[in-house]
Amino acid sequence: MKNHQVIGNVNLSEMTAMEVVDDAKKKLKKARKELSKLQETMYAEGKYAVLICLQGMDTSGKDSLVKEVFKEVNARGVVVHSFKVPTELELNHDYLWRHYIALPERGKIGVFNRTHYENVLVTRVHPEYILGENIPAVKSLDDLSEVFYDKRMAEINEFEKNLATNGTIILKFFLNISKEEQKNRLLRRLRLEEKNWKFSPGDLKERKLWNNYQFCYQELLNKTSKENAPWFVIPADHKPSARFLVADIIVETLKKYHFKEPELPEKYKSEIENYKAQLASE
Repeated sequence: MKNHQVIGNVNLSEMTAMEVVDDAKKKLKKARKELSKLQETMYAEGKYAVLICLQGMDTSGKDSLVKEVFKEVNARGVVVHSFKVPTELELNHDYLWRHYIALPERGKIGVFNRTHYENVLVTRVHPEYILGENIPAVKSLDDLSEVFYDKRMAEINEFEKNLATNGTIILKFFLNISKEEQKNRLLRRLRLEEKNWKFSPGDLKERKLWNNYQFCYQELLNKTSKENAPWFVIPADHKPSARFLVADIIVETLKKYHFKEPELPEKYKSEIENYKAQLASE
């Protein structure tokens, strides 16, 4: 059963390409200011944290989205983690450990650029990676059945349920880029000298596994999108629109929590005029 929300494409037929870009940028600018204010108030209230999870195929625009969506938020109010290949230290713990210790504290927004879902995505496409985790019950690739990954997704659901119960607002975004657009973006990295550093031959190897990844994404979207941690599928071929859609969903979600700044204690309120006088007399 499909639980995730698929966000619709912008109707390009009614607007020129430039109009679409300008419209998306204008809306994003407004959303950024709202997000900044919401985070400031959330920090003052001190009851909630926000976890933003970003997943997508290579070149789907995760890095630039983080830069554009959160640029107005106080630098101390947003923390970004990009999870790469697990280190030796991380492999000496269970697969969720490195994600758990990176969670945002109350009042802050945490962004996982690639997330704990890599553990049911990359490791499912490349099951040999699981062997590096030294799990007692996994002695060979033959032990990695569908049951293994279903169990791991159930564990992730419990992990997120616990976070939500304790005050973390979770929003998960799959930046859904088309295979044709990915090809165009990879070619751009090769054509533009200043973008060459972003290219890796490994990108082409992973591209050959496109259908495998799409299957795994569909599985995790359907099995791990919950009311307390929903997935949103964002059309990502048009970067400005994708950025606005993500920002808008975050803002509209946070508004529902009606964050409130704490009031000054009555014993201090009654002395406000006295405090003013003391400062004025300096």
